Amino acid sequence: MTVSNGTLKRRLTAIVVADVVGYSQQMAEDEEGTFTRVRTLMHDEIPGYVHRHDGRVVKNTGDGVVAEFLSAVEAVRCGVAIQAYLASPERSLPGLLLRMGINFGDIIVDGDGDVFGDGVNVAARLEQIAAPGGICLSAKVHEEVRGGLQLPFEYCGEFQLKNIPRPVAVYSLIHRPDGLTPRIGVETSGSNTPSILVRPFVSTGGVEPYFSEGFTEDVITELTRFTQLSVASYHTSMRLKDVDLPQLVSEIGLDFELAGRIRRMGKRIRLSCELVDATSGGDVWAEHYDSDDQDIFDVQDELVRKIVGTVIGRLKAAGAEKARRKPPANLAAYECVLRGNALPLGDLASEAEARQWFQRAIDLDPTYGRAYAKLAHYKQLEWFRDMGSSDALLDEAHAIAKKAVALSANDPVCLNILGWVLLHLRDFDVAAQLYARALYLNPNDPEQVSYLGTLYTFGGEPDRAMQWFERAQVLDPLYEPSWYWPFRGIVHFIAGRPESALVALSRSSTMPAWVTAYMAASSSVLGRDSDAKLYAARVLAGTPSFSCRRFVAKEPYRLEEDRATLFKGLLAAGLPE
Repeated sequence: MTVSNGTLKRRLTAIVVADVVGYSQQMAEDEEGTFTRVRTLMHDEIPGYVHRHDGRVVKNTGDGVVAEFLSAVEAVRCGVAIQAYLASPERSLPGLLLRMGINFGDIIVDGDGDVFGDGVNVAARLEQIAAPGGICLSAKVHEEVRGGLQLPFEYCGEFQLKNIPRPVAVYSLIHRPDGLTPRIGVETSGSNTPSILVRPFVSTGGVEPYFSEGFTEDVITELTRFTQLSVASYHTSMRLKDVDLPQLVSEIGLDFELAGRIRRMGKRIRLSCELVDATSGGDVWAEHYDSDDQDIFDVQDELVRKIVGTVIGRLKAAGAEKARRKPPANLAAYECVLRGNALPLGDLASEAEARQWFQRAIDLDPTYGRAYAKLAHYKQLEWFRDMGSSDALLDEAHAIAKKAVALSANDPVCLNILGWVLLHLRDFDVAAQLYARALYLNPNDPEQVSYLGTLYTFGGEPDRAMQWFERAQVLDPLYEPSWYWPFRGIVHFIAGRPESALVALSRSSTMPAWVTAYMAASSSVLGRDSDAKLYAARVLAGTPSFSCRRFVAKEPYRLEEDRATLFKGLLAAGLPE
């Protein structure tokens, strides 16, 4: 709709702003070559894409372009097509990357066809925070296109953009924006829900970092039980550990910060901590606790109660106390589990060492459920990588995981690991009950939420799975453990979206054989035979005994057609049957 006011017109439209990354530096290094490449891109390449998507090039800024589209869907399609072209091996203009911002809103159009207004300004600011080769779009655009485009949109949180008076909810495509931090709990918490960030506890006096980091993670996990709080996840805590408090207040809307130190004094441990009002910077309270080995878990519980009681103004701990997980019988067993957790997943030597630590924890405390659960998980991983026909390791993992839950029926870690093992035994109903129970115990924990995504991924409900994965990042926009993006890639693959699958899979922070195998299958479905064979070669280089039939049999799909789709894609990529 267009409204005229003399020579000025107003209309609701989608605005795309794009800019070449590092233009000035490239000009300094190769002035004539850069000028030619950018001019060709801006005058010959991009206008063709814009016109094919029913858009209009508003203006060319030399190293950038502004375009408008009557349809937000076509604007996003155009942006994705341009970025895909620039990222492809066939591109005729190597070395050029674009940032893009897309907004949908009311704009002013003058007599010369130029565009102005808040709708344009927001698009320009979104372009500035986009990652090289990526796209940032406003929530308005996402709302317009989410039903019509099956693309891997990622919610990044609310950002305070330069010279834009209100926070803007931002989604990204292809690459996540760097350098800025979203607000905590934007979509999940009401305006009166206080937010809190737990800084990683500092190790002093002989305390190893793995202990203080593990203690921090456990405190955060306990805090997420309380729906009256918006708690930044452990992943966010680690990412923001060096960011100053005033910056956190302005960028993520933080209300409270907890910081502390852990010091070992002989057989005793001293915990010093303070709760800070993030807005004023003043201490709400500061405490120190001296404890013997076992008392550290009582201190942890008291610390959580005090935080909740102070921040919320009242403590509803009765119900949570009944659901509290059982602590280990001694500190040494707890430390063994933390040592195992600190070792990198995916490195075979490190995993073997981790299994030894978990077994040591069991030897020290035969009633410590979480130690059994972690050992069961690593046994399941060992079974998954083995291309032989034996399921003895999976059966062993099942027996150990059952014992973990029998010992610690209210520990979400134990519940989730038994659920994961049961998925591989095709007991989907009981696995669903375990995942639901874990989520009930920690409703605000993005990890528990994303585990529901894994359940529905293999349960034949990809759209439902994606909703849970997206919800995890709404709870915490910085939440992305190593398996998060590969699993989103699996969702896209079984939903028949191989292009989106490749985008998500390629964002994996590690590249184990199973991720590369899905990339090979996705490439073969798209008809990209050379890419498929390249990924297949990487799979075989890391796993010479790889078998399509055995790999597919180990993936816990409930529907035979999902298993058949994967098998066909792997074979077409050239992997051995």
